Amino acid sequence: MPESTVSTVTVLVVDDEPHIGNIIRTRLEQDGIAVHLAENGVEALSTLARDPAIGLLVLDLMLPGMSGIDILRIVRQDARWALLPCIVLTAAGQDAQLREVETLGVAEIMTKPFSPRRLLARVRAYTAPDVVPHDVGDAGAL
Repeated sequence: MPESTVSTVTVLVVDDEPHIGNIIRTRLEQDGIAVHLAENGVEALSTLARDPAIGLLVLDLMLPGMSGIDILRIVRQDARWALLPCIVLTAAGQDAQLREVETLGVAEIMTKPFSPRRLLARVRAYTAPDVVPHDVGDAGAL
């Protein structure tokens, strides 16, 4: 793999379904992208706090305990992560939650089931070496 395609940004994937998290991690790591997995909100926030290289959050909305929306609210209120790009993964039919998520400044919303290839393309858009990290303001204009 050419050196220019290797990302220096780490992606945090938060999904309570281990098989989905592992599929995402495997696909991203095959493309040279470092990945942390978290299965719940406590793990996600702890991982964010200890790794400043995290430059993208891939977040499932339906999580046990703390929901994806709860995590996103906390992330947006913390100056360290307020502009962290976030790709939300959601099941179809969560329209009320999606409206709230959109007000919290997400970069992308992907409906499950999703194509790992399409997710990789979206992740690349936010982790490529020439992309300025944490630019949520224009994230929808890709």
